[in-house]
Amino acid sequence: MRETVEERVFEYSRKHQMLQEGDSVVLGVSGGADSVCLLFMLLSLRSKLDLKLHVVHVNHGIRPDASEDAEYVRALCEKWDVPFYLFEEKVEDLAKERGCSAEEAGRQVRYEAFAEVAEKINAQKIAVAHNSNDRAETMLFHLFRGTGLTGLAGIRPVRKQIIRPLLCLHRWEIEAFLEEKGIAYRHDSTNDSDDYTRNKIRHHILSYAEQEIMPGTVASMNRTADILTETEYYIEEQVQAAKDMCVQEVSGDASCFRLEEKAFGTLHEFLKKRLVLKLLNELSPEHKDIAAIHVEDVCAIFSREGNREIHLPYGIRARRQYDELFLERQEAESNFCEFEEIQIQLSEIGDREQVFLLGMSGRIYLECLDLEKNPINLQDIPQNQYTKWFDYDKIIGCLTLRNRKCGDYLTLRSKEALQHKKVKDYMIAEKIPKIRRNRIPLLAEGEHVLWLVGYRISEYYKVDANTKRILQVRFQQSNRITER
Repeated sequence: MRETVEERVFEYSRKHQMLQEGDSVVLGVSGGADSVCLLFMLLSLRSKLDLKLHVVHVNHGIRPDASEDAEYVRALCEKWDVPFYLFEEKVEDLAKERGCSAEEAGRQVRYEAFAEVAEKINAQKIAVAHNSNDRAETMLFHLFRGTGLTGLAGIRPVRKQIIRPLLCLHRWEIEAFLEEKGIAYRHDSTNDSDDYTRNKIRHHILSYAEQEIMPGTVASMNRTADILTETEYYIEEQVQAAKDMCVQEVSGDASCFRLEEKAFGTLHEFLKKRLVLKLLNELSPEHKDIAAIHVEDVCAIFSREGNREIHLPYGIRARRQYDELFLERQEAESNFCEFEEIQIQLSEIGDREQVFLLGMSGRIYLECLDLEKNPINLQDIPQNQYTKWFDYDKIIGCLTLRNRKCGDYLTLRSKEALQHKKVKDYMIAEKIPKIRRNRIPLLAEGEHVLWLVGYRISEYYKVDANTKRILQVRFQQSNRITER
């Protein structure tokens, strides 16, 4: 006898130990088909498992009819006696403030809201409504961007307190279930456009593969994702065992690890790299800007004779001392050094990256991206801390790469207005230690600072809907190996 959709979701939740009896669960409910289905699935489990459900709805302030979505979800919650929490945020403004895409800012806002309510009510779980199509789209997105096993596995059924009970369902199954039950849901028009990268994958790549190349593509990709996820779980266990065997926290300080060469040398090369990656991620904020080259540089230390060290992003230093390797995060003043001022004529920056050495600090790469020749979605603004975009045509004079000078200022947004703020005042407000202030590289047009590297960029030079050419600036810290 064929399982019902409810039975499949219940079995999937049981298999992955998503819910325990008496759990308090925060649900993210936008009002769309997926999240409304999630609500009704957990309502069907509420009495069986004595669940305490709480719904969070986030109004992103993008669509004129967004308030109607909120009222629809509120009405559902009132009907089924579920506490309702509404959050309102102007996501597009927040994206500009945080220097990321609106899509990423929306994701951040949602999970921040879920976490806030979960903490407030002491909820054990946060349930979100990703389905198997979302998982396949994520796998492709990560593959195109370049990723390891973790990225190829796509969305996990469980990640810490976040659970995804609908990951076993296709999008069409969710919509068919709602139609069969006569349950209405809201339609988000932003899902119809190609403004977001994931929408392009959904509309043009995954749908084509499903219809023209291999029917059942989504199901096949999800089976692959399950295999990769199991593989990842096993690898994580092995990496943790390797860490227990050959890594110590120095004086109980999680900002410094010590690896013993002999024990480290017994590991398979793959495990060595995964262990180093795990340690670097634990030392870096938000796990960003740690790349394969950094892992390889650290592993190479043991293959060369003599004491030596390398410097990595976020002030992380790897140093070999006899038969031990220390990975430590230092105060960031060691990241940057003072260097000689570099003059840059903007007219000389073309469509190939030009590199400028900043002494011991690292190097800056500049490139002009012409949007007429190479159409770029401005929603895909780099979120990397060390890659920034600027409107090429807003720059009138000569650019300089240098350390700060008296009179330097940034243009920042205060409410709806742009205001100048002295770099000195900004550094004080950000509590940047005095010892670091004269070492941080900056890119400036005269006294107007485009980018204080590693920190803020000027609002004035940001790309917008009228941008025709982009100046891409990429900073790479020095990984120079030094003899000790």
